[in-house]
Amino acid sequence: MSSDTGTKKMGLVGLTVLVAVNMMGSGIIMLPASLAQVGAISMLSWIVTALGAMCIAYTFAKCGAFCKRSGGMSAYAEEAHGKSSFFISSYTYYVCLVISCVAIAVSCLGYIKPFMPWLDTPMHTFYGVVAILIFTMVANFGGAKITGQISAFTVWGIIIPVAGLSIIGWWWFDPQTFMNAWNPHNDTTMHSVSSGIALTLWAFLGIESAGANSDAVENPERNVPLAVLFGTGFAAIVYIASTGVIQGIIPNSELAASTAPFGLVFSHMFNPMVGNIVTLAAVIACIGSLLGWQFTNAQVSKAAADEGLFPKIFAKTNKAGVPVAGMLIMLAAEILLAVMTISPNLISQFNALLNLAVFINMVPYILSMTGLEVLLRKNAVSKKQYRIGATVGTLAVLYSIYGVYACGETAVFGGTILTLLGYIFYGFIAARDTKPEAKAS
Repeated sequence: MSSDTGTKKMGLVGLTVLVAVNMMGSGIIMLPASLAQVGAISMLSWIVTALGAMCIAYTFAKCGAFCKRSGGMSAYAEEAHGKSSFFISSYTYYVCLVISCVAIAVSCLGYIKPFMPWLDTPMHTFYGVVAILIFTMVANFGGAKITGQISAFTVWGIIIPVAGLSIIGWWWFDPQTFMNAWNPHNDTTMHSVSSGIALTLWAFLGIESAGANSDAVENPERNVPLAVLFGTGFAAIVYIASTGVIQGIIPNSELAASTAPFGLVFSHMFNPMVGNIVTLAAVIACIGSLLGWQFTNAQVSKAAADEGLFPKIFAKTNKAGVPVAGMLIMLAAEILLAVMTISPNLISQFNALLNLAVFINMVPYILSMTGLEVLLRKNAVSKKQYRIGATVGTLAVLYSIYGVYACGETAVFGGTILTLLGYIFYGFIAARDTKPEAKAS
């Protein structure tokens, strides 16, 4: 009987593949152009980020294994910091996903531009981004099953080209082209690495969901952390290989100006038709990824509303169980953000959104990962387990703080204001839940 049950659960290999695929979404598709502005020296940023991401992934896997209540990162944060951190984690994660959705829409538009050159003006770019956001939002109204099926299929539109490039691209790799791109601005190594940290960290956002499948896994205490480490490591290898090889094929100045870098490199390797196919596949992957993130954020806000931490309107659903009203509020926030970040240059707009999203996301990361020590104590783990968990968790938090620094002054300034606004909202929630003290007679 037990063996039969075990066969229905996911093993280490299956979970490792799932973790890697979930991580390798649309976050990578604009990065070669953004990283080209730093230079090929950004390979060092990938290495630092890969190590930091593995620490973060391991920490979240442990939190997920030992926290028995719902709420994800917000629940982990509450373990150490109390109820207000549950709200702030939910609020900042929600804001981060709003920003991320706009950034993905900008990425998508960048890959559409080769087919529609007239999208080159700031206003046309804005209209295009809004159209993509509206399309993916409305497509979510059909429910979770449809969204899941579309996202699971479309994600391969970017995974296959990126993974393929990291393997076959070396036949076209020119070491001299790579060396010419190494440090185009002659910056110090430390400055160059820091400049690339926020960019590379963006590709790993979503890592917090890696340990969310523990109930469906054989021996989760052992297999979930291992799968998270192996899956994150595999994704890191593909990221490093694909961005490294592209910098040895396309001259740095041309790559830095491209809004569809993976389409560009396949055009160089084969012909424009193949490049157009890859570009179109990336557009489809972006649409699917945006569908998934829009739906995820709607569920984040609905869960917070169910807990009484967000307004009740976010919890209202249609017949398909979709929180349409909450989605429309999210869409309005996304359009407002798109207006605020209008730029003559798509890559500049993408980079500004990316830095802001990374900073905002580090808030719930740090709050939740610092809850690991509490969870380890509550579950009475051995001294060895506690030392390993606490050490890796501390390294993950320190790396996240470094990620905040790497986002730059503008992102930290704007992100701090957005975070502090959340405390105003929480003040009303805390007041609502506070019962008046009985007056002494």
